[in-house]
Amino acid sequence: MSFLRTVLNDSVIIRPPGFYIIGFQSFPYISVYFIFLAFVYVVTVLFNCLVICVIAFNHRLHTPKFLAVVNLAVIDVFLNTCTIPSMIKIFLIKDNFIPFNLCLVQMFFYYVFGTLESYALAVLAYDRLIAICFPLRQNSVNTLRSMSCIVGLTWSFALGVTAFTTGIITRLSFCNSLRVFSYFCDYAPVFRLACNDYTMQWFAASFLTVLLLGGPFIFILLSYVTILVTVFRMKSLDSRVKALATCVEHIILVAVFYIPLLVIFMIGFYLRLIDPDQRVLSLSLASCLPPCINPIVYSLKTKEIKVRVLAFVRKKKLAHKLHANKKKLEDKLEVNETQQ
Repeated sequence: MSFLRTVLNDSVIIRPPGFYIIGFQSFPYISVYFIFLAFVYVVTVLFNCLVICVIAFNHRLHTPKFLAVVNLAVIDVFLNTCTIPSMIKIFLIKDNFIPFNLCLVQMFFYYVFGTLESYALAVLAYDRLIAICFPLRQNSVNTLRSMSCIVGLTWSFALGVTAFTTGIITRLSFCNSLRVFSYFCDYAPVFRLACNDYTMQWFAASFLTVLLLGGPFIFILLSYVTILVTVFRMKSLDSRVKALATCVEHIILVAVFYIPLLVIFMIGFYLRLIDPDQRVLSLSLASCLPPCINPIVYSLKTKEIKVRVLAFVRKKKLAHKLHANKKKLEDKLEVNETQQ
């Protein structure tokens, strides 16, 4: 095996041609799982694109809340695109090799959009916090401009942090095993293959996991504590119910995204009771399902989106019906002309 050797800080860095992804090699019924993943990916793309189009083409939905929803939908599409097509490719072509540079690209984009997914849920929590706790100041505080700035900052932060963490992988030498036990070019399984010191990479992974997942999750919890305090101070029961009803879809999204990750992390890291194969399967499901479920939840639970989706479907049906009737009429006229 030939290696590309580069000199960095007076030390020889050994870069391999690539890695082998081996996360699902011993998993039974793997074909059924990949068929399921293909279905998840199709649903993810279709429903998220539907949500994006419905919001983009309806000026009434051009509000801070739905800007945050569109942001989440865009992130969902890219997050599943980073992993599911490559997983299906490995299954169909039986080629689990990924070149070194492509590995870094996949790693970068997966963690960018994974980070953005976490922060997008925090942005939605901020929107609910302002709407319920500061209703009189909502239009002045939570504007399209301020929401655009918040979303832009989260993207800039995620891109910058992930570029740093991915970049320091290039300072590692890989001179032994090149088998990555995961479902994609995962950060921790890759740096643990290095044959030189990876303390900096380990510290970056540990610290940023807390910062990028724990930080938004704590903000969401504190937001809902504040929301609950505000809601229970309301005198009217109807006002309480209406205020809490606006949070239902967001609470579902938070539960779907964070609970599986926290459970897998606690069981695997502290209790060490989870089988490695089961851990890879659980992590892949925890990563791929939320982007599929998010648009369905918002389509069904958010009245504004549901009404406009139904109106869009009815409009398409009416257009199809009119086109069919027009074609029938043209056929009849053509038959009459032929008979004459």
